Amino acid sequence: MMKVIFPGSFDPPTKGHLNLIERASKVFDMVEVVIGDNGEKRNHFSVEERVEFLKEMTYDIANVKVCVTNKLIVEYAAFTGAKVMLRGVRALTDFGYEFELAMTNKSLDPHVEIMFMPTDPKFFVVRSSTAVELARMKGKVSHVVPPCVEKGLREKFGYPD
Repeated sequence: MMKVIFPGSFDPPTKGHLNLIERASKVFDMVEVVIGDNGEKRNHFSVEERVEFLKEMTYDIANVKVCVTNKLIVEYAAFTGAKVMLRGVRALTDFGYEFELAMTNKSLDPHVEIMFMPTDPKFFVVRSSTAVELARMKGKVSHVVPPCVEKGLREKFGYPD
């Protein structure tokens, strides 16, 4: 069975994340979406909230599992037997950052292969930080996040439908 892990903070998960998950689910037998639980990072949503968002977003994709780790992602990969890690890229700036991160991960564990998947063009400008900023300013977010995340953002930043 060919499994891929798709790590990230997913704070919050976006339609761009969902697009990558859906596409990966057609290529791999199992997609593990791995939420990084970094106690040093200030997140907008708790780990539990992010797990619920991702589970709701992927409930109809049979070969997707949502997991959490507070370890280095290469340690998680070794522990679960994952040999492939998926990273999404939007532009050259993403690629530069992701390439450096991939090289760091390869130096920590040369057995894990990192695959880059370019974003679908319609999600080119979709970022978690954009969704949060739009929500904070009480702007429309339905074009960047799924309905369950939109509801969470509305509740978090206190504005009506």
